[in-house]
Amino acid sequence: MKRNISILLLNALSLLLFISFSATSSAQGKVINITGTVQFNEPLFKMSIFRQEGNERVTVAEFDVDKDNKFEYKLNVDKPGVYVLDCKKWEMIQFWGEDEDINVDFRGKDTARIRIKNPPFHLIKGGPKNEVMNHLNFIGFRNYQGMIAVSKIGYNTKYLNDSVKNESTKSLYDYLSNERKSQIRYIVSLYSDRTSIVAALKLLDRKEDKELIDKICESLLSKYPGYEPVLNYIKESEEDAANAIKMNIGSIAPMFEYPDLNGKMYGPSTFKGKVLLIDFWASWCGPCRAEIPHLKKVYEKYSRNEVEFLSVSIDKGESEWKKALSQENMPWTQILAPKSGSEVSRLYQFSGIPFLVIIDKEGKISSKYVRGEEEISKAIDKALGK
Repeated sequence: MKRNISILLLNALSLLLFISFSATSSAQGKVINITGTVQFNEPLFKMSIFRQEGNERVTVAEFDVDKDNKFEYKLNVDKPGVYVLDCKKWEMIQFWGEDEDINVDFRGKDTARIRIKNPPFHLIKGGPKNEVMNHLNFIGFRNYQGMIAVSKIGYNTKYLNDSVKNESTKSLYDYLSNERKSQIRYIVSLYSDRTSIVAALKLLDRKEDKELIDKICESLLSKYPGYEPVLNYIKESEEDAANAIKMNIGSIAPMFEYPDLNGKMYGPSTFKGKVLLIDFWASWCGPCRAEIPHLKKVYEKYSRNEVEFLSVSIDKGESEWKKALSQENMPWTQILAPKSGSEVSRLYQFSGIPFLVIIDKEGKISSKYVRGEEEISKAIDKALGK
């Protein structure tokens, strides 16, 4: 009996600590000073700050750069977490907003004659929490450079047959993915005592890295009872685990509907009774664009009576999406997911693109993560029962 009472008292105390901590954090907030320079200022646009909520970005502030190409903004951080500092739609960095002032120097407007969408790395001058963000931003930067390099293989190795080329690119993509995971695990272990490490936890595989993630969350909650970013991360993890079960091979594919260029709604249910390939992509994704020629070749192989394709863009806005569509001229259905694909990426459990899913005639998931003409063709044949 005494033991049960003790447990109840401990639970009550934990709850009080959580309520007290949450209320104090929410009511007070922290004001941080964000400063920096923009070498080539573009007066047409403003500097922007977004709060990252899942895959969605919520605008929290906009401000100007002065005549000396300097900027300063005092941000009231009511919710600690990952924020994005956008330099006039030219460049951006992710930082940890909590209690550290930061300073960032941007290049700004691209003055090159030939403009290539290849975002640079920017160093955040701040405190220990944003040291973690510097590491994560650099890992992301290097991984993106690697993905671009691999995507060029298709254009620079025309003498290789498709089978060899596809196998080579797949091996390189897998290597880059595994290398990125290893680097993030190292950062998580190295900076496990810093609250900003929650940003790194979100980049790990919740199933594959469960032991490490649980250890870090337990340690952070022990040190910072009721810390909101950790509690939110745990809640999201539980929701994602439930969604992951729905994405098992043989499960009925989750439903969604989004508009095409003319506003007509399409989704998996539109193509009921046919094998459906769903391609999640974006105009800014180099590997996605490199995959399109392979998709076109596969598309031509099959009858529309049996197989259909559906491309789902997670572009932030319509303009870039429409521009890419006019350039790529894909002959199948194209739709745009709202909120940069934040909802559908949670629903279909993907964190990177391109992400391809094959759904069979019964609406069940037949294959995932397929790439290249040969692999995609085999996956479609499997769904057709060939």
